[in-house]
Formats: sequence, structure tokens, C-alpha cells
Amino acid sequence: MMELTYTMQGDYLIPDLALQEEEIHIGKYGMLRRTFLKNHRKGTYASLMMSGKLNSHLMEIDRIAKERIETITTKLLENNPAPDKAIDPMGWTGHMNNLRHSAEESVLTELVYS
Repeated sequence: MMELTYTMQGDYLIPDLALQEEEIHIGKYGMLRRTFLKNHRKGTYASLMMSGKLNSHLMEIDRIAKERIETITTKLLENNPAPDKAIDPMGWTGHMNNLRHSAEESVLTELVYS
């Protein structure tokens, strides 16, 4: 069981509460998820933050989102082959960006903003 310590402020004893969160790197999709939770799912955000599981949740969302984007992009590339990069570099770049954005839009809808 956790032992609480108190600080006297005026006539009141105030518990010394602090969240134990490590300094970690959260990627793009984790930050988007945090913003979404903070603005649209305040109860979930508060619950994750108070339990100390917010950062691990955000890291997991970021990892899963990156994996899904790569998987979806690969499948889309198999179904819609890109033009030859040596012959048409701008066409290849546009095609690959289109596939990547399609995959990202799908993942954002299904995973980050749900």
C-alpha cells in the first residue's frame, strides 16, 4: 500500500500527489491521439492520465499506427503498381505519396480518432 505524505498550507494538510511519468518520445500518431482524447474524450484522457497509463497508451497507438500504415501501403502498392522511378520520378513520387496518404487516412479514422 502506498503511504501518503502531507504538506501544511495554512490550516490545512494537503496530500503530496505526483504522477509518476517517465520522459518518453511519443510520435506523430501518439500526439494526435493525445489531442483527440484531451478535446473529445475527456473522461478517458483523465482516467488514463490518473492511472499513469497515458504514455504507454500513446506509445502503443503510435506503434500500431505506423505498422498499419506500412502494411496498408504495401498492399495498395501490390494492387496499384507505381510507374518506373527511373523513367518518371515525379509520377512515382506522386503515386507513392497518394498511397501513403490513403493508408494514413484509413488508420487515422480507425485507430487514432475513435
